[in-house]
Amino acid sequence: MTTINITFTLDTTDAAAPLGFEAWVDDVKHLDVEQVNGVMPAEIVLADDEAQHELRLVMKGKTAEHTRINEAGDIISDACLTISRLAFDEIELKQIFVDQATYTHDFNGTGETIEDKFYGTLGCNGVVSLKFSTPMYLWLLEHM
Repeated sequence: MTTINITFTLDTTDAAAPLGFEAWVDDVKHLDVEQVNGVMPAEIVLADDEAQHELRLVMKGKTAEHTRINEAGDIISDACLTISRLAFDEIELKQIFVDQATYTHDFNGTGETIEDKFYGTLGCNGVVSLKFSTPMYLWLLEHM
């Protein structure tokens, strides 16, 4: 059986904040971190058979106390998670990830649910979704 490796680097802007993280492909949870304490490499191994998939990267556990705002209403510090170097079989997706991924969140319960672009930072509890198909190299050729 041929497999593909999905890799990325997970990090936090505030190791003291109890921000949790999950990584899913379809209905299978591959990673569940109670608190991201710093830089963490991640890897998911997936069959490279002919199928449609959805990678979901989930931030959880953020509260209003994790964001400090001054009297003028400006954010002076914020606990966030970052995703970088997302790669399929060591081919970093870079712009493909920006173009294809969506970030769905509701401003931690303070606003309506929105679907936004994802530029690498999860600032609210929510889900980054990337739909792709396998065989991986065919999907990559279609989106490069």
